[in-house]
This record gives sequence, structure tokens and C-alpha cells, in this order.
Amino acid sequence: MPDPPIQAWIDAHRPRLFAELCDYLAIPSVSALGQGIEAASDWVERRLTALGAQVRRFEPPGGNPILYAELGPAEADRALLIYNHYDVQPVDPLALWTQPPFEPTQREGRLYARGTADNKANFLSRVQAVEAWQALRGPLPLRIRWIVEGEEETGSRSLPGFCAAEGWRWADSAGCLWEAGYKDEHERMTLYSGLKGLAAFELVARTAEVDKHSSMATLLPNAGWRLTWALASLKDPDERILIEGLMDHVRAPGPAELRALAAIPFDDAAFRASHGQSTLLTGVRGAEALKRHLYQPTCTICGVTCGYQDPGMKTVLPHMALAKLDFRLVPDLEPELVGRLLRAHLDARGFGDIELRPLAGEHPAPGHPESAVVRAAVEAVAAVSGVEPVLWPHMGATGPMHPVTSAFGIPAVGFGTGYWDSRNHAPDEHIRLADYWEGIAVAAEFFARFAAAPLA
Repeated sequence: MPDPPIQAWIDAHRPRLFAELCDYLAIPSVSALGQGIEAASDWVERRLTALGAQVRRFEPPGGNPILYAELGPAEADRALLIYNHYDVQPVDPLALWTQPPFEPTQREGRLYARGTADNKANFLSRVQAVEAWQALRGPLPLRIRWIVEGEEETGSRSLPGFCAAEGWRWADSAGCLWEAGYKDEHERMTLYSGLKGLAAFELVARTAEVDKHSSMATLLPNAGWRLTWALASLKDPDERILIEGLMDHVRAPGPAELRALAAIPFDDAAFRASHGQSTLLTGVRGAEALKRHLYQPTCTICGVTCGYQDPGMKTVLPHMALAKLDFRLVPDLEPELVGRLLRAHLDARGFGDIELRPLAGEHPAPGHPESAVVRAAVEAVAAVSGVEPVLWPHMGATGPMHPVTSAFGIPAVGFGTGYWDSRNHAPDEHIRLADYWEGIAVAAEFFARFAAAPLA
């Protein structure tokens, strides 16, 4: 159960805390459109300053402001890094929202607005936990360092440079509280300690300057077939990636990771049913399915464009074909390495004419499932909610964890205020308010437990 004084403080201040959350959510800080960025970053800067934090505002060239704050005793024997972002996803399709996306609306115990689950409620629950601690107990039990950026939803393009230049400020942090986490269908908080990486590319085949009449297919090359053959060389029907050398960089999970995997209550039958599938790829089941999901890379065709695609028929010989690929990367695989191996693979198989364009890259962030920061999070969630959380050593998704934490050897953990149906990135994004109030109490409990946790 929550610490009684903390819970009493939350209950006494609930109307103000709720109004503050709605105020923040009303800012339309859509980074993809460049909307509301100054307003949101100013709001965050004021709120952290009000906590007593020393806030530095960094303005990366051509990018959105990055806020770095420090608060708590300078003489504390350890520091906690926290990462959040103030930008949100676009709201399209607008017609599928029940209410305007930037008019926070409470309905049946839920709060609807763009950015509730991703990521504004997570940020503010932690801010309000700090406020509760200071009001009830005085100085924080540790030093807190906070990074709040505004480009997470568009790839965090300014963050790696910022971390390389300014990372000395937080490099000795004992742990990091990452942006989010969520409750699953069984009301168990899902924690994670790492993230996969990402390498995204366009492959372009060009066989002429313009499309030709399809009768010329007896004599002239077809860009669509050219690209199809190149793509077919990347994987076999058994889902094995065939890019030479790539799998040599895939390492097996270590003992701590295997222990964490064994503790995850993964129900592959429920997973299959939720995705409308009778079997998983290659018939993999149970623990092996989970191990593959977390510790194997992917090679995914995300989209293909070629020739005539409007209604009806047009008999053309396409001069150009384009495919978008993404690779989800496990530890020891890096975007630059994948690009080099992919280029060499195409060249060696006679596809030197295929243009390879890098689109995005994110290094993987290995998890540290038995670190002090993870143990403190597990204990805090269990103590407050009364339900043992589920710890994933890392998630199959991607984020900018590597430049913030892994580059400095800082272990991380994520937990938050969302739940499995919060509809992140979709219309009617929302959180359950009970989860939000609990999230404040969990954050306060986490501060206490991490401050006292043995680091060895």
C-alpha cells in the first residue's frame, strides 16, 4: 500500500494536481508539425524551477529545446537521472477522437488527451512526487538530474549530440528512471531495463529515366522485379536473415538476462489470439518465442512503392521501385554496421546498382535486470500497488536510451502511469486516473528505495 503520509498528501491536493496535469496536456506540442514546442518547453522549465531545480535550457541548431535540471542535495552519495519528453504525436485521424485531442476530458475514471500516456502524465507524476516528498520530508534523499527533450516522437535527432557534449553532467549517475511503463491486462506493471536499436533504410532500384510501355518487358529491365530479387536475397522462407556477417554480431543473452526471461509470465496462446494468429512464425512457442522476440534482430519490409497504383489498370514497365526496410537491433548490432553489411551483401549478389539510403538509426541499449535501480523499481511498484510487477530485461521497441544511459554505463528502468489500452499514438489516447495517483506514490517510494539500495 502507498506510504500513508504520501497518500494523504495526494488526496488533499488532488484537485490542484489534476488541474495542473490538464494545463500541461492542453499544450499541442506536436514535434512533427513544429507546434506548441516553445509553449511546452517553457511550461516544463517553469515547473521544474518551481521545485527548486537549477534548469539549463539548451537550444540545438535546427532542433527543439532540451531542458536539463538538477535538484536535491549536492552532497548526496548518489544521483538518479530521469528522462522524459514534452513532445507528442500528431492527432490524425481527427475524426476518430471522441473529443478535441487537446481539450483534456475526464470520463468514467479516465483522462483523455493527446500526450496523456506518452509522455506528459509520466513526467508530471514524477514532478508531483518530488513536490510531495519535499513538503512532507524536506530535502530529497538523493540528487536528481532530469533530461526533458522535445524530439522523441520524431527520432530525437538532437539528443545524441547533446549527450556527447553535455553527458559529463550526469555520467556518474547511479541509475536512470526512463520515460514510461504500463500495466498489462492482468494489472501488473510492466518494467523494462533496455531497448532494441533501429536501422532504417530505403532501397531504390532505377532501370530507366521514365516508365516504358509494358510490351517492352521482353527486352528492357523492370525496376519492380529488380527490387523484388534484391529483397528476396535478404531472408529465406524460414525467417533467417541472410545478410553475410550480420548474425555473427548477435550474442546470446547472459545469465542475468536468462533469469529475467524465465520470470516473465508470457502466454503465447493469448498473444496469438490478441493478434489474430493461429501460430507464430516458424511455429515457435512459449519461452523460445519470448527469447526470439527480445534477443534476435529483425529485417522488415515496411513499405514498397512501384509503378501504377491507382484504381484500374495501366500497362507500364516501371522505371523505379522503392522499398523501406527496418532492422530492430539487439546488443552488439549497430546501425552503421548493419548499413555496411547490407551494402556489401547487395554488391556481392550483383545488386550494386541498388541505391541504399539510410533513414534512421538508434543504437540498442542493453538491459541490466539485476541492477540496484531495477531492484528499487520492482520493490516500489510491489509495495505501493500490492501486485508484483513483470520485469522485461529489455523491450522489442526502440528509443534514445543508448546516448543517454548506455554510452555512460548507467543502468536504467522504466515504469509509468499508462496501461495496456492507453492508445498511445492513436485517437482517444488516455490514462486511468487511479493509475496516475498511484504513479505519484510509486515514484516517491522509488526515490526512497533507490536512495537506500546497495549499489554493488
